[in-house]
Amino acid sequence: MGNSLYLHSVKKYTALRGMNDKVNKLLPLIDSPEDLKKVDEQDLAQVCDELRDFIIDAVSCNPGHFGASLGVVELTVALQYVFNTPEDKIIWDVGHQAYGHKILTGRKDQFHTNRKYKGLSGFPNINESEFDAFGVGHSSTSISAALGMAIAAQQMGKTKQQSIAVIGDGSMTGGQAFEGLNNLSTTKANMLIVLNDNNMAIDPAVGGLSDYLVDISTSHTYNKIRKEMMKGIEKLTGPNAQDKIVAINNSIKSLLTKQSNIFEGLNIRYFGPVDGHDINHLVKVLKDLKDIPGPKVLHCITKKGKGFKLAEENQTAWHATGAKFDKTTGKKTEPESTKPRPPKYQEVFGQTIVELAKKNEKIVGVTPAMPSGCSLNIMMDEMPDRAFDVGIAEQHAVTFSAGMAISGLMPFCNIYSTFMQRAYDQVIHDVAIQNLNVVFCLDRGGLVGADGATHHGVYDLSFFRPIPNMTICSPRNESELRNLMYTAQLPNKGPFVIRYPRGLGITIDWKTPMQEIEIGRGEVLKEGSDIAFVTLGPITNKALQVCEKLASEGYSAALYDLRFVKPLDEELLHSLFRTHTKVITVEDNSVIGGVGTAVIEFMVENGYHATVKKMGIPDSFVDHGTQTELYAECGLDKKTMLKNALEMLQ
Repeated sequence: MGNSLYLHSVKKYTALRGMNDKVNKLLPLIDSPEDLKKVDEQDLAQVCDELRDFIIDAVSCNPGHFGASLGVVELTVALQYVFNTPEDKIIWDVGHQAYGHKILTGRKDQFHTNRKYKGLSGFPNINESEFDAFGVGHSSTSISAALGMAIAAQQMGKTKQQSIAVIGDGSMTGGQAFEGLNNLSTTKANMLIVLNDNNMAIDPAVGGLSDYLVDISTSHTYNKIRKEMMKGIEKLTGPNAQDKIVAINNSIKSLLTKQSNIFEGLNIRYFGPVDGHDINHLVKVLKDLKDIPGPKVLHCITKKGKGFKLAEENQTAWHATGAKFDKTTGKKTEPESTKPRPPKYQEVFGQTIVELAKKNEKIVGVTPAMPSGCSLNIMMDEMPDRAFDVGIAEQHAVTFSAGMAISGLMPFCNIYSTFMQRAYDQVIHDVAIQNLNVVFCLDRGGLVGADGATHHGVYDLSFFRPIPNMTICSPRNESELRNLMYTAQLPNKGPFVIRYPRGLGITIDWKTPMQEIEIGRGEVLKEGSDIAFVTLGPITNKALQVCEKLASEGYSAALYDLRFVKPLDEELLHSLFRTHTKVITVEDNSVIGGVGTAVIEFMVENGYHATVKKMGIPDSFVDHGTQTELYAECGLDKKTMLKNALEMLQ
């Protein structure tokens, strides 16, 4: 909005203020934090109401994350009102909190494209706006990033720059957050941690830290005594004066709150808790904190889904909306098909692990804060003593599983492929080297859709393949998933990776009797003499349709489903290269280091000669969109498979 238009709006706003207690529609006047700063403090509550309504309207028509951003509306407005962004840096941990931030920083008119192909990202993205200080998708990174920015500001002489880490929605349970806190405690960095405490991640937050944050409090008595005593204490001089002040301060707090404070114990000033939905008090507190140098924490109590009753009452279900909904009733507005549908792969996992656990008392389930997402909640309901949500802590989840495995249990550790990246060392050091019987179920393998580059699970085959002792496989359908899970829990199978995608399978009647699958054994699904496809996982079903299309055009195409990328079915591959000189490998993993690479390595090592075309995720980061759009963009749709085959056959 141009300055002249804005000034006109301000004059109109000022005139209306004289006639009404409330001015209608302030949000249309706000296209930047500078615009927001021109609003009277007494009207900020109205801005919050309008911003919350805007988010509800937008997400009801364009599904996306929901509850987290509603819960931080007041906090978002207060931060942008008090701090001088983008010069001051705000890092939104778990980036799905940042919808309000995007709307207030010049992206209101584009927000209808949120999470759509070629539209706005659902997370902060440094390539999208100068107000997005740091790219965020995974959790627990904000303290480390903000500390890095604060130290850089010191080094560069930017004494007025503020660095703010907004951490919440379960992120404080992540190990990196504690690493950042530990480092911060040794510095004098001018940094504020805003702890958005809603006692939730996607599912309810778990663990002692979560309970601690719910219970921790500071009293008016403490604040009054602290203020008076600090006036006297600050007169202390000498080389250890600062340490004495901190020690006395911590003693006061421990005495009056009847508990120690983890933050002040780390020499990080703690303030709160405060009501995270009281906008005027938040503004006052943040203005005060802005003038206090050094590391500090503001503890805000918020409610996830605030302002939308259904989201407040069922925070897990309304973490994200998978469909358009009526903003009054909450009911989906898109008609659901009455036809039977195949299950989601995660539903197959959730029900199958319960079946297996009823027959094998050694089986336990582990997930890092995603029980509903991966469907381990089914086991948690039926067998609560044998299923464990360990919080946002993938490294811990893997080593925790290793500890149970070495003691004789059979852990199924279910981690989204993209989050498994954070536990790579633990897989090698704690599981593979010791050759322990841990089953890693990698949910969301391949392209996941609207969550974009931070969430696609397209590197797992490449980073697991080099690890000794690992079995790595991917089922092409639901029945095969059940059979691989059954196989993995049999004795002495060692580290076992089962990878499957986000979304629906292909089989209606999927509950078939389970049977063992021979390790490293693939299958020839279609014989053919002109060209051969080599595949792994559910993408095999697309390749099968391409083979049928080629047959209709007079070509004979073979289809080899490896099923295992480690160990490889060498007998199958010998058969392939003895009879084919034109081969296409297809995978929804990075084209570097996955199935195609393994097949070419085998060909070269065994002296075969063939033309091999690798189809996979290109060597670039893939943005967001629907899965169909993204697979087409990466050339992993049936049309491109057919085109590549015909070009090789010419």
